[in-house]
Amino acid sequence: MVRGDRQLFRRRRKWVNGPLIVGAGPSGLAVGACLRDHGVPFVILEKSDCIASLWQHRTYDRLKLHLPNQFCQLPKLPFPRDFQEYPSKAQFIAYLEAYARHFKLHPQFNVAVASAKFDDTCGMWRLRCRRTETEVEYFSQWLVVATGENADCVVPEIAGMHEFFSDHLMHVCDYKSGDAFRRKKVLVIGCGNSGMEVCLDLCLHNAFPTMVVRDSVHVLPRETFGRSTFELAVGLMKWLPLNLVDKVMLALSRMILGDTEKLGLKRPCIGPFELKNTQGKTPVLDVGALGKIKSGEIKVVPGIKRFLHGKVELVDGTTLDVDSIILATGYRSNVNSWLQGSDFDTDGFPRTPFPNGWKGSSGLYAVGFTRRGLSGISMDAVKIAEDIARVWREETKHAKAKHMIACYRRRTSRS
Repeated sequence: MVRGDRQLFRRRRKWVNGPLIVGAGPSGLAVGACLRDHGVPFVILEKSDCIASLWQHRTYDRLKLHLPNQFCQLPKLPFPRDFQEYPSKAQFIAYLEAYARHFKLHPQFNVAVASAKFDDTCGMWRLRCRRTETEVEYFSQWLVVATGENADCVVPEIAGMHEFFSDHLMHVCDYKSGDAFRRKKVLVIGCGNSGMEVCLDLCLHNAFPTMVVRDSVHVLPRETFGRSTFELAVGLMKWLPLNLVDKVMLALSRMILGDTEKLGLKRPCIGPFELKNTQGKTPVLDVGALGKIKSGEIKVVPGIKRFLHGKVELVDGTTLDVDSIILATGYRSNVNSWLQGSDFDTDGFPRTPFPNGWKGSSGLYAVGFTRRGLSGISMDAVKIAEDIARVWREETKHAKAKHMIACYRRRTSRS
């Protein structure tokens, strides 16, 4: 091997003095901030060209946080006092950028992790990455998976969809506003928070949305008697069992919103907060879409059987004329596409259930997989940083002691 090849070989391998964090969204930033607070060095790898790429590149313009800001702030830095109670997309991005500056977080951008595995030979995590045209291998004692639950968009397979609507089909991650859909008949597949808000936005831009509701869904008012519904439920959980809290919230919801099942929105048998805790399914917090459904401006239809040329055939046999399709079908974890090992299940979530899924084996950690939003991220970030810092301090003490002994031996040998 010539000298130039040896230099190139060395450049392609980097040993990280501290944990490697994969992902520079809210999860990765929160862990980095907590590690910084403990004085632990780290490296953040991010495949895109910016922090919080999901928020910056794959969200619609009218998006706001669905919960009050006190439930959405990251550790050790609250939202500015002049922010709205439900911060807008622009405000939240500004907050994350200020968060990164405040804690001096400098992710390495455009670094895509191709594979990560624990190397038993050296006792370290080994990540094979690509940065522009260069392949780099990173080695670290700790690996923090911070790519979260929403790394890749979910695209369902429906007969005829790509054949007849390939030029008029988009996932909600590419939707910005309804301005491009004025006077168009738009089929929105999905009835979660995104599907509801996109339908509302389409109405406000004079489009004609139809929402496909394939499954049951809980719709709750965003506020109940002037107070956040989520905040009210959290307060009740301190005094009442979960099933009773669900009954109270459903009764209040029916009083405020009416019977949503008459609108084609059948409720699940399990209560909204029990369903959230056990299956991670978030209830829809209504911000105006329900009123448009009641007025007929948003039509609700059952599942789809197949697509035809310019039309869609529903499971009940009816057909509708359609100009465009928006898939509000959610996101999923992509961990299994690059992480090797058995700590994550087939859906890309930690096998260990909440609240202990943040810690795996061999120095592996996970943040952003609790299905509890930003508050879950904050809880896990604090635990991960404390756990790593504890080991870091012990190893640092041992390293300093060994260094002092070595220096003493060198001095005594010279004398």
